Amino acid sequence: MSDDLILLERDGAIAFITINNPAKRNALTLAAWGALSEVIETLEADDDVRCVIIRGAGEKAFAAGADISEFSNKRANAEQALKYGDAVSRALHQLQNLKHPTIAMIRGACTGGGLEIAACCDMRIASENARFGVPINRIGHAFAAGELRPVIELVGKAVVLELLLEGQILDAELALQKGLVSRVVPALELEANVATTAANIANGAPLAARMTKRFINRISADLSPFSDKEITESYEPCDSDDYTEGYTAFLEKRAPEFKGK
Repeated sequence: MSDDLILLERDGAIAFITINNPAKRNALTLAAWGALSEVIETLEADDDVRCVIIRGAGEKAFAAGADISEFSNKRANAEQALKYGDAVSRALHQLQNLKHPTIAMIRGACTGGGLEIAACCDMRIASENARFGVPINRIGHAFAAGELRPVIELVGKAVVLELLLEGQILDAELALQKGLVSRVVPALELEANVATTAANIANGAPLAARMTKRFINRISADLSPFSDKEITESYEPCDSDDYTEGYTAFLEKRAPEFKGK
């Protein structure tokens, strides 16, 4: 994908997206944002996927934000920045609304665009050496509207203002206190912890997980009452084979074998 800036791999029902620019702490180019959109589209169409893990290549960073070296020719003015921002916002919207559960596996720097990507995941598991922030006050542009929403939805107005106005970089424990991450684990335990979490998700009923995620996203975005159609749709998993398998396995005191049907 775009000279391997974004890698997509599969291990059974679990998919891995790797931000692959370790020489620059996985800084994201405009091409990388486009490649991320392509990968998410591929996963959206794959009903065999049950969980997606997003990670950065190497040991130093999840992703350290935009590759500023290309700003002078790809984001040099407001017109270019708007086009650039459209690509970023599109990828983030796709990720946040991807039907499969997502986990951000975070080590090292998770800043700028990296923090935006993590905020769009359903869970964020960080190593104790992770660092978080959006220090754009040093660059001279504001946090674009389309990129700002997922972070505000995650931690609220006060925390985002604190991050942006001061340009703070938070350590993992402070990020946990402020709600930026789901949990913090020792660095040597990060991969195992994420693998266990992904397996727990993948072993659950995928249709139910997708419906749960869909309606939680809907509630987060719009507090208006559900329509009759939406209420009816929320019960559709009860017509699935997985539902029958789930309660049958519970009654038979065995592990369910979900097929996603």
